[in-house]
Amino acid sequence: MEEARLKRLKFRAHHMGSNENDILFGGFAEKYLYSLSAEQVDRFETLIAETDTDLFNWVTGKVDVPAHLDHDVMRMIKNFVQNEAAIR
Repeated sequence: MEEARLKRLKFRAHHMGSNENDILFGGFAEKYLYSLSAEQVDRFETLIAETDTDLFNWVTGKVDVPAHLDHDVMRMIKNFVQNEAAIR
C-alpha cells in the first residue's frame, strides 16, 4: 500500500467538514486505516467521498446505509462509532 495515499486518506478523515465526522472518521483512520487491505482502503476512500450529513446519519444508525455502501468497512466504522468513539 502506498504510504502517501494512506497519509492523504488519514488527513481527509480528520478533515471531513463537521467536528463529529472529524472525530469519528479520523479516529477510525488512526486506529484501523493501516491495517486495512488494499480493497478495504478503496472502500474507505469511496465512503469518505460521500456527503458529511449522509455519512453521519449512516454510521450513527439514523438512516439505513445504501446497499452499495453497506460492506465490511462500513460495518467496521459503525462498530467503531458505537463501541469506541467518543464524541464530546
